[in-house]
Amino acid sequence: MGSLILRTMVVAVVAVIALLPVSWMISMAFKPPAEWTSASGAITFLPQNPTLSNFQYILTGEAMNQPVSLDRTVWWPMFASLLTSVIGTLIAVICGTASAYAVSRQKVGESIGLSLLQLRIFPPLAVMIPVMIMWAFLGMIDTWWGLSLIYGIVTMPFSFWLMKTYFDDLPREIEEAAIVEGCSAFEAFYQITLPIVAPAVASTALFIFILNWSDYLIALLLTRKDWTTVPVYMNALATAASGQLFGAKAALGLIAAIPPVILGISIQKFLVRGLTFGALKQ
Repeated sequence: MGSLILRTMVVAVVAVIALLPVSWMISMAFKPPAEWTSASGAITFLPQNPTLSNFQYILTGEAMNQPVSLDRTVWWPMFASLLTSVIGTLIAVICGTASAYAVSRQKVGESIGLSLLQLRIFPPLAVMIPVMIMWAFLGMIDTWWGLSLIYGIVTMPFSFWLMKTYFDDLPREIEEAAIVEGCSAFEAFYQITLPIVAPAVASTALFIFILNWSDYLIALLLTRKDWTTVPVYMNALATAASGQLFGAKAALGLIAAIPPVILGISIQKFLVRGLTFGALKQ
């Protein structure tokens, strides 16, 4: 009984520590500008005068009690983030799944895994310098296809290694039986193997989408104005007179959390199976 109480207390403390930043962001999103700083008194955790002006500010560009009017609302950066993240995720999942299956089943290019890891071993800034030069030469700076392509390339190693683990844990005899029954190798993969690992594909896609959606460095270096994403737009929420617009940034953080949450809920029936696929063996 005593150990149960102790474990419960430890879990409660860890949960409070983990949720504290999220709680503070939610509270800040509903605070008026006068409560962002301690100019009028001590900073309080809960808003004293709750308001929706921060949301109105980033959605419309204007709101009462805000320092200045925004030149640009959040709608286009949200669209840019959604488009590039989805396309980048599709590129990474499709290419990563295909290459992982080839390496796992056909045993071709077994060194490709370590080669792909080189994209993640080097510091991101060191990798992005030559990418910026190539993208500028190809006219892909500040374009949706240029940003989507680099998202797919950078996150493909995660897709490859995750899917290879799932394919390695899947018995080869299932596909061999399908081939004996008359299926081609592609038909065995498409009709038999792929539906079995669909939960794994879903969990991998969610993980990669979150990586692309939350990216800041790549979007900062490869976009200027037309295809600015949400993280870059958030960094621009500041004025010379008032400094950082913490309330607007907190409101934007809550709005930016909506797409990953919706995606997670829509594929939640696959997540448990996908995240535990291969964890138990007979």
